Amino acid sequence: MTSGHTTSDVSAAVEKIKRYIDEHLKEKITLSDIAKSVSYSQYHVVRIFKEATGMSPFEYIRSQRLIKSAYALRNADNKVIDVALDFVFDSHEGFTRAFSNAFGITPKKYADYPSGNGWLIPYRYLDRRKIKTEGRIMEKKTTVIFTQIIERPARKLILYRSRKATDYFEYCEEVGCGTPENPDPWMILTEIKEALYEPMGVWLPSGMRPEGTGEYAHAVEVASDYAGAVPEGFDVIDLAPCKYLIFQGEPYDDDNYSEAIGEIWNIISSFNPAVYGYEWDEEIAPRFQLAPMGWRGYIEGRPIKPIDVSA
Repeated sequence: MTSGHTTSDVSAAVEKIKRYIDEHLKEKITLSDIAKSVSYSQYHVVRIFKEATGMSPFEYIRSQRLIKSAYALRNADNKVIDVALDFVFDSHEGFTRAFSNAFGITPKKYADYPSGNGWLIPYRYLDRRKIKTEGRIMEKKTTVIFTQIIERPARKLILYRSRKATDYFEYCEEVGCGTPENPDPWMILTEIKEALYEPMGVWLPSGMRPEGTGEYAHAVEVASDYAGAVPEGFDVIDLAPCKYLIFQGEPYDDDNYSEAIGEIWNIISSFNPAVYGYEWDEEIAPRFQLAPMGWRGYIEGRPIKPIDVSA
């Protein structure tokens, strides 16, 4: 704690800093300006703010500008360049790069999604404090998540089942790692040219799991009229049309794979789809995850259905 200041003083100062930033978000903000707003030294401002939020004041300013710019882009009258300049980005290119790195989508593409059908919100963020994990202190920063509702038509799922796996790691222990001479299921799935989308890991609902098979599998979706070859040892399941709620985390360092995905799972597990007028529809289709890639963030989809208001 800063010498001479109580915990309540510091908390009040951090909240005052946030208010100052919010009020001046469309103006140039210097560390000197922030320090003067709370009558602290610049050094102490950086220290207390990072201790409280996990971010430096300028990291917070940048994140807030990106978040508020996402809202502004949903106004049909706003052009990308106007939003960029409003939120103190030097150029269209600089804003596009920053927005894309933060959210995994360009501002132009985000702005073009219909409000009721595309990206519903650009993020979901948490107020994260330092927490102890396995005896060490880890600083947690704001976690950014896109959510999107998509529709899947009637289709088929080509999959290679496990015997008892419940997740990716157990599945890999069962099937092992493939080689060009002896490919694993994932490698085989990538060779199915008629696949509608990329291969994925799936958690199968109980009604799609014969006795003696596991919950987790690797799979691809193909058209409902697919008549091509099915690789030896693979199964096919007919899937009904359905909607998915897609979660996409922000880009992460591949070295922090487990931590990044763990943070996303914590948020997904407490997410209530009723805020969009839906509920989980766990038996109509598998929950799925795409191959984690740091540059695009972790992506997971869960089936949903409209809430029956007549019930």
